Amino acid sequence: MHRAPRRRAASRAVATLALAALAAGGLAACADDAAPGTAGTQGATSTGATSDAAVTGRLVVLAAASLEPVLTKLGAELEAAHTGLKIDFSFAASSALAEQVVAGAPADVLLTASAATMKTAAEHVTDQAVFAGNTLVIVTPPDNPGKVANLKDLTNNDLRLALCAEEVPCGAAAAQVIEKAGLKVTPDTYSENVTAALQLAVSDEVDAALVYTTDAKDAGDDVLTIEFPEASTVVNDYLVATVAEAPNAAAAKAFRDLLASERGRSALAEAGFRLP
Repeated sequence: MHRAPRRRAASRAVATLALAALAAGGLAACADDAAPGTAGTQGATSTGATSDAAVTGRLVVLAAASLEPVLTKLGAELEAAHTGLKIDFSFAASSALAEQVVAGAPADVLLTASAATMKTAAEHVTDQAVFAGNTLVIVTPPDNPGKVANLKDLTNNDLRLALCAEEVPCGAAAAQVIEKAGLKVTPDTYSENVTAALQLAVSDEVDAALVYTTDAKDAGDDVLTIEFPEASTVVNDYLVATVAEAPNAAAAKAFRDLLASERGRSALAEAGFRLP
């Protein structure tokens, strides 16, 4: 707001009154300008330009391997909306990522494929929230060489079978599903994460693998997907949390806001995730 000029002494009252009126008018105009200007400044904090200024730098996101396709897509959209932002994703087994956070690895956001793995890092993260769910399916090479039709077929000892290691969420889910079904299954290999298990089926190195619905959907025609009713007995909840003392808290919040938004939920649903 500019200040009205100091008035010189005038000999005529009319001139004095005129100058006073002009000064008053100038002050009123400044006041009128100030209110919208103040509101505009406050409103600008929610605009893209101001957000871009705040949401910048490097954002480190540690996420379960099964989230790679959908988060890669959402991450690119967030970077496009905030040109000064660079997202570094690390996709791996949830258990390994939680251990990294506990060990003090620099990160801003942690996303796990189970509550159990998030619990490992509970003292090192804040604001935990469930944002999606996932169930298992059987995948085979497209020609289904083992003639698998259902979960019970995985008990065939001649079948080359891959499961995730039991310490990772997809392996824990597989063990629970098999136990609840009252079956005894002996896999030929345990994979470090669900992506690795899926790749064994894609490359025809195994006859079947138990993977998440979302991974099978992303693989498309590279595998044959077989749903089975027992899968509904075990649903893995996916959790997101902000790492305590996150180096880039503003960007972490923007990432989480996108994940929880209508756009984020739509992308998760399209990828095959269940929504809470």
